[in-house]
Amino acid sequence: MVGAIPKFLTVDRASRATSPVLPRCSLPLRWHWVVLVALVVPLSFALVQCGKAPSAGMLAANTEGAKSRAKSRTSIDTFDDRFPQPQFADRFPTANESLLQVQRQVALVPQSRAERTEPVRVASLTPTLTLPRTEREELTTLVSMKSSAFPYFGTNPRSEEPFLNISKGDRKGHRSYGGRVYWQDETYSDSRVLVHVPETFDVRKPGVIVVFFHGNGATLERDVRDRQLVPQQISDSGVNAVLLAPQMAVNAADSSAGKFWQPGGFKRFIDESASHLARLYGDPKSAQAFANLPIVIVGYSGGFLPTAWSLEVGGLPNRVRGVFLLDAVYGELDKFASWIEKNRTGFFVSSYTRYTKRHDVELMQMLRDKGITVTESMDGSLRPGSVVFVQTPDGVTHRDYVTQAWTEHPVKDVLVKMAATPALTRLASAPSAGR
Repeated sequence: MVGAIPKFLTVDRASRATSPVLPRCSLPLRWHWVVLVALVVPLSFALVQCGKAPSAGMLAANTEGAKSRAKSRTSIDTFDDRFPQPQFADRFPTANESLLQVQRQVALVPQSRAERTEPVRVASLTPTLTLPRTEREELTTLVSMKSSAFPYFGTNPRSEEPFLNISKGDRKGHRSYGGRVYWQDETYSDSRVLVHVPETFDVRKPGVIVVFFHGNGATLERDVRDRQLVPQQISDSGVNAVLLAPQMAVNAADSSAGKFWQPGGFKRFIDESASHLARLYGDPKSAQAFANLPIVIVGYSGGFLPTAWSLEVGGLPNRVRGVFLLDAVYGELDKFASWIEKNRTGFFVSSYTRYTKRHDVELMQMLRDKGITVTESMDGSLRPGSVVFVQTPDGVTHRDYVTQAWTEHPVKDVLVKMAATPALTRLASAPSAGR
């Protein structure tokens, strides 16, 4: 036994010290210590290694391996094929599978923030409503709203058939266009909305409501907040803006629009949000101000469908002052073209990869045939009536597109360009006729 040897040696030394008659045997004692060291030293190394984190080199090797596997996948140009079931988990891993995601999540934990030294950009030069201002912190939270996309028990406007078209006992579900069945209680029952109110938001100054429609295979916390950093991009832009991001189909390869398919569905969603935003802002009287803010819709990937239907039948054509699509023109070209033609005072931006290039090129031609000027660069400023299409290089991936498109953090970039244009800021502050 390793623990018995030191005790034995101590007793042996004491007996020799008090018995001069016994002969000294120093050689066996040294060998005892040699044996002890030979046993203890390797054990100590093993214990030290047990609590040690992997080296940076090991992590880098794992990351490079993941990148090489991603590059080896074959890209297909249609929307349904880009989200096949066998590759679904690879395209949308959980937050725990990426060191980068964990770092971003930690960065979003509420903490004391340094006071901003740069001026805050606002969406107007003249306030339209004066309300008391209270000190508050930045707030990002989930709110359940009756008018959010789901649950939805209506029809699918494409087929005019019930959306929940599959049943198994008391359980109902929806068979997607790809043939997969998603159950209502798992995929289409989450009515929550991610709401973000930056600490610099001032309801006394005209601003905008940013509505973000996420893509396939997403959840609000894991993807919109922690991976795509949408709330952070809005705060970092310095624009006087708040965020509403409804949960669409939960973690599924499905772009169904739910209640946003219905006439007036988008208006009901925005109207209900006013009281929630006022409560989170800390001043219930500010609901009237939120009820009149202009709107910028951002649609990523599969978010093209609720975006298109909100523009077409949503009931708020005059309050939507900007549309920004992130690799999202997979269809509904007529709805986008119609809104652009009828809203020459707002702006439209579509950035795309090779996945959606064919549809973006088709939409550009449709607009040019209508006599609408199209720009293919984000270098210039956004103006009333701006229609911009920008292609991003092949190295940019669809999955990371919300944080890396033609530039890093494209949502932030578009908001900054919008707020920096005097004509757009004056337009955004004007009362909405007919809402």
